[in-house]
Amino acid sequence: MTISELKKATREHSPQEAVIHAQIEKITRKEASNGKPFFEAIFRDATESLTLRAWADSVAFEACSGSKPGEFVMIEGQFSHSASYGLDAKGWEMNPLPDDSVDLLLEGSAERIALLDRAYAIMTDAVESIRDPRMKALCHRFLSQHGARFRRAAAARGNHHARRGGLLEHTSRMMESALALCMVYPELHRDLLIAGVLFHDTGKLWETCPPERGFGIESEPRGELLGHLSIGIELVNMLWRDLPKEGWDTMVPASEDVRLHLLHLVASHHGQLEFGSPVLPKTPEAALLHFVDNIDARMEMFFAAYSSGNAASNGQREWVRPLGVAPVTPLAHFPLSAETSKGAESAPKQYSDSLL
Repeated sequence: MTISELKKATREHSPQEAVIHAQIEKITRKEASNGKPFFEAIFRDATESLTLRAWADSVAFEACSGSKPGEFVMIEGQFSHSASYGLDAKGWEMNPLPDDSVDLLLEGSAERIALLDRAYAIMTDAVESIRDPRMKALCHRFLSQHGARFRRAAAARGNHHARRGGLLEHTSRMMESALALCMVYPELHRDLLIAGVLFHDTGKLWETCPPERGFGIESEPRGELLGHLSIGIELVNMLWRDLPKEGWDTMVPASEDVRLHLLHLVASHHGQLEFGSPVLPKTPEAALLHFVDNIDARMEMFFAAYSSGNAASNGQREWVRPLGVAPVTPLAHFPLSAETSKGAESAPKQYSDSLL
């Protein structure tokens, strides 16, 4: 059972006897107000994180004392959900996870693997459709050099897609939205938008990227000191310099204009100066990139709110700070008739934890 599945199960049927496989993200020895020692441990898998406490008189206390961050473990116990404390566990035990189980945990469920494979295919198909050979070569070089890191990076530390593979999920959804809007607004530069969507958050490969064998959202000094917008600009320029440029002098639009417009999309995608963009969006493509980025982040936060807690009597969820609202349960879909049931597979579906 994943942490996400466990949280959902305990909200619906508490308590739950369960076993989860996870990685220790952080483990800290503390003292309660009465001086009683305990360990606070944060665990993470491909879906979410979980915080548990092990008191001195528990079996887990000894296991925590000999454990350290980065280790993979199997946690077994009786888990319950409360409105005050969220997910908690009684009498839980922790043991090392065998190597073969670690490999399976890092790969994720079959459903998760299929989701990320589809997301990556969306990106590669979009790149293959680029007509401008310069932007196409640039995107190919990025995917060939950094594709593995792109597949495992998170989109953020919190708020949205804050999980291994989250950046790929986020970017592929943005790509689908951008391509759909190109059909509505044919005046848009489709090639530029595809490259802009692909590159807009590539700095996060060094700002919010788990290690090859881990789920913890780590950063390198480059990510801490420069931030992902600056790194993304640097990455585009570095890859551009290394491309072979035979015949570029006669291409229209001019190669330097292509490079500058792509850099503008990366630099302006936060949309506002106070949100970190050094410049505001000044082209239709830059504005659209900003909006599809914001749309997908907000949809993810709404969907996460619906899966993370019980609704009040009026359908209201807990307050979500980045959204600035307490989400309300959405309207259910109109039921399918017998005549339309054949198309049920392609009909819109209510959000479920399976997407996580």
